[in-house]
Amino acid sequence: MRQGPLCLLLVTLSIGGFAHAEEDSDAGFSTPLSLNAGSQITQLQQRLKESERQREELNKHLQTADSERESALLGRLRQENQRLKLQLKEVQASSVPRLLTDQQQWFVTGAGVALLALLCGIFASGGHRRRRQWLN
Repeated sequence: MRQGPLCLLLVTLSIGGFAHAEEDSDAGFSTPLSLNAGSQITQLQQRLKESERQREELNKHLQTADSERESALLGRLRQENQRLKLQLKEVQASSVPRLLTDQQQWFVTGAGVALLALLCGIFASGGHRRRRQWLN
């Protein structure tokens, strides 16, 4: 065998031995990772359950507060609606009903003007019959 690969083999084996020795000495002084992580997981699960319970309580409280506020607002709006309906009925009852709409009033006005023009034409002619010259 050659000297180079043999030396390289010895160096890698010696480094591996130190690495195992450090891991073993470190493991003796600390708690195992699985026990520590397990206790943290159970604590976090308990906190999660408590948070979920509190969230549900707050949601219920918020829904009841919203429904109470909406019911109060709804009651006020209904009262306002009834009051406005009564006012509308009173105004409609007290007002004089119109006989003609705007369109009908314009038609009547136009007919009156036409009749007045016809009467003015009749009175302007003198009221007697004359034979017109262009009819000859």
